[in-house]
Amino acid sequence: MIIEGRMGYNSENKRYGLLISDLWEIDGFHCGTPMEYWDRDKEEWIPTRIEMAWPAQEYYLVDTGLQGDDLEGLHIRIEN
Repeated sequence: MIIEGRMGYNSENKRYGLLISDLWEIDGFHCGTPMEYWDRDKEEWIPTRIEMAWPAQEYYLVDTGLQGDDLEGLHIRIEN
């Protein structure tokens, strides 16, 4: 099953997760979690995964140039 929503930062567990209608569907992704994000410019889903950069401790999406605050509200989908 594919779940679609937006990415948000969960301050309780200090991880990004998947929100649907302001409710946590997934309250925290682990490094390596595969997902796709919607690229508005290209109008297509882009496959990626979430990782954390060290020592900055900043989350990013692999091979996308998106990191930190860029992830907040990003339209994503994952297979669950």
